[in-house]
Order: sequence, then C-alpha cells, then structure tokens
Amino acid sequence: MTTETRNPELSDRDREILKAVIATYILSAEPVSSRLVAKRGGLGLSAATIRNAMADLEEWGYLAQPHTSAGRVPTGEAYHLFIESLMEERKLSARDRRYIDAHLRSSPTDAERMMQMASHLLSELSQQVGIVVTPVVGDTVLKAVDFIPVSGRKVLSVVVSATGFIDNKVIETDHPLSREKLLEISNYLNQNFAGMTLREIRDRLVAMMSEARAQMDRLLALTIELASQGFAVGDQAGVVVDGTSTILSQPELGDIQRVRRLFETFADRARLVRMLNQCMTGTGLRVVIGKESDLTSELNFSFVATTYGIGEQPLGTLGIFGPSRMEYQKIIPLVDYLGETLSRLLARGLGGGDQVMRS
Repeated sequence: MTTETRNPELSDRDREILKAVIATYILSAEPVSSRLVAKRGGLGLSAATIRNAMADLEEWGYLAQPHTSAGRVPTGEAYHLFIESLMEERKLSARDRRYIDAHLRSSPTDAERMMQMASHLLSELSQQVGIVVTPVVGDTVLKAVDFIPVSGRKVLSVVVSATGFIDNKVIETDHPLSREKLLEISNYLNQNFAGMTLREIRDRLVAMMSEARAQMDRLLALTIELASQGFAVGDQAGVVVDGTSTILSQPELGDIQRVRRLFETFADRARLVRMLNQCMTGTGLRVVIGKESDLTSELNFSFVATTYGIGEQPLGTLGIFGPSRMEYQKIIPLVDYLGETLSRLLARGLGGGDQVMRS
C-alpha cells in the first residue's frame, strides 16, 4: 500500500512543500522552518501558507517537530514518499560507473579483496558506511579442494568455491600423511563432490562414516577424516565494513553517546549480521529507515541495501548505512549499480581468473 493511498488529501502543493523541506534538511541537517522554505524553495508561496501546510504534514506523520526547535524534520514516512514519487530519478554518473568498474575488475586479486573493495567504494562514493555481507561458507558450491602438508600431523585445507571464495584452515590428522597421499584424497573429493555445496558434502560424509565399507577402505576412511574437518561449516555469514570513521563529522554524531552506540553496533559482528539479515527480505533493493529495524533504530539512521548473487541464487547483501537525511538520489543508484556489477563479476568467476578468497 502506498503512502498516497493512506493520505489521499496530500495535494500537489503539499507534495512540493514536503519535497522542499526534505531537500533543505538533507543539505542543512537543521530543523526546517516555513520561512526558510519560502526563501529557498522557489515555490512562490508565503511563509504563512507554507506554515499551515507543514502543520498538516506533521499531523499526517510526514514531519516531526523537535522539542528544542520551531522547525520541522522529515519522518521515515516522508523519506519513503520522497523515494517512491517525489525525488527526481537519477542514474549513477558515467564517471562513477567507470571508477567502480576499474577498481572492481583490476584492483582485487581474489574474492576477499573484491568484497573489501566493494565496501570501500560504497563508503568512498557516498561518504557513509559501506557494508558487504559475504556468503555463508556452507552454502557455497565446491570447485576444488586441496590438502597440503604443513608439519607433522598438521595439514592445510584449502577449499575453493565455484564463485572464487575459499576457506583456509589448518587441521590435524591421526597420523602424518605424505603429499602424494593428500593429493590422492584431494583428487577423490574433487572428482566425486565438485558441484555440491559444502553443507551437502559434509552431510554426505557424515552418512558415509556409518557405512561398513568406510572401515574397510583406508583411502576412504582418510578422506572422511580430512574432509570432515576441512568442510566443517557454520551458519554465520561474514561482514565487511568500511567508513565508520568517515561519518563521525556528520552533525548527527556530535553527541559522544551516539558515537559510542555507532561503534558498539559494528563491534559485535555476529549481532550485526543478524540485524542486516533482518533488514533484507527476498531479493532486490530495499530502503530501511529509523524504527523499521534494530540496525537503524538505535541511531535513527537509514540502510539502503541490495542483494548480490549469481542468477537467481543470492549470495549476500551490500549497502550503505548512514543518517536518514542521506542523498537518496545518489545513494540508491550507487548501491544498485555496485550490486549488479559484483554479481556479474562473480558469475564470470571474478573476471575469468582463478582467484580465491583467503580467510
């Protein structure tokens, strides 16, 4: 249901006044008075007329009046209406598109760095916080696995996904294994399990452990031992954050208590991922404002996010987090384009190379 349906009395003049209030507040970060709208809005209306309209907009839930000011500020409802039907549609500039393409295609040498670069680009081009939620390891599809002897009974497990992500970990075996035996085990897994998710492989291996033939076949027993540890997966996605210090200059963070809440929000990564996942339902772009989620309500911020993935399979989320008065005309196409570009590069195997993501 759209905002217009809930408030059919919102006239064209009301909409123009609301648009002017939002535009002014985005630039100034100060409560907006009717006099300021009359002076800067170019509406050809008197301050008294604008003041009456702003009172109506406040009654309808589009404006709020801080206790310490005679001016008014937009509400989350106002920002959503602005995004849906008031703001001028803008595409990302050709310059920014070229900048994103150049950095995502050439700078990263593996998937981890690509995610870091995506988060950095979101922050750099918006001057807000850039966030990228990386895929859950267990949901990634196996491309190849390699076991490399380290020392004694320690073995390095290198698990590469079809999209270029990799999980590295050192595991320990019951007995030392030669490079030749480890290569034989790696080849067995690559031939029999490539194309399955790590979670599916782990479940299959657990089932095989109870089969009698696992006790009879030494190679299979060793394979199960190594893969059970190497393919150990969790349900928690990772998250890459860039630019938390960038927004400290914003007026909204002039209070040290708000700064503390900002850093507390990003300190607990597991909680952060849960809140980010709560923001996203389904696929595509979404704008979450203020009290609409645990992530944004604490600071009354906004989160503009989209999913990225391969085809119909979503792999993660990326977005921009910052004050609700952010420049949505620029932020929305930026997030949208970066999500599309990242999806294309992942679908092509990070530009066609054999890059991997190292944990």
